[in-house]
Amino acid sequence: MNLSIILLLAVLVLVGWVIVTYNFFVSSKARIKASIQEIGNQLKRQADLIPNLESSVKGYLTHERGILEMLAEARKLLSKGQDASKQISEVLPKLQVVVESNPELKADNVVSKLMDELRDTSDKVMYSRRLMIDLTADYNIKRATVPTNIVANLFKFEELKGLETPEGGDFLKVSDSEMKSPKVNL
Repeated sequence: MNLSIILLLAVLVLVGWVIVTYNFFVSSKARIKASIQEIGNQLKRQADLIPNLESSVKGYLTHERGILEMLAEARKLLSKGQDASKQISEVLPKLQVVVESNPELKADNVVSKLMDELRDTSDKVMYSRRLMIDLTADYNIKRATVPTNIVANLFKFEELKGLETPEGGDFLKVSDSEMKSPKVNL
């Protein structure tokens, strides 16, 4: 083989490697930016969803408590021998039962669904943060290791910080209230 052909092939391989490495840095920065946006998306979902679910569950629990209180009062009146037919007729359609000494109410299912949603939301936020941390680590490792650091320095790819809270910088644009875990108070 001719020496000029070997040199040409070496230059082409080097240029190809530089292009591939450059593209890695560009695409990594775009994926990191998208992962930051996903963290904000999940935190906003959490801030919007959890209070609404909490309110719904509270309403359902209040409804059930009312039914049980009405039933207990009607039973008390019956045991005293007083006329409780009016109160029983108000309670029975709400219970939708024919004959049952202790009606089965469904608050446990509603609370269970709330707990599942809380866990799912927390997992989504954690996964989004983990993805951003991993992408940033991969980018910074490539930026610092030989030989890819040559391309990073040549094209001035700066080190990326990673996950910071709003108190630590402007890297992540999520409000302080959205950064706090919601408190469920039933």
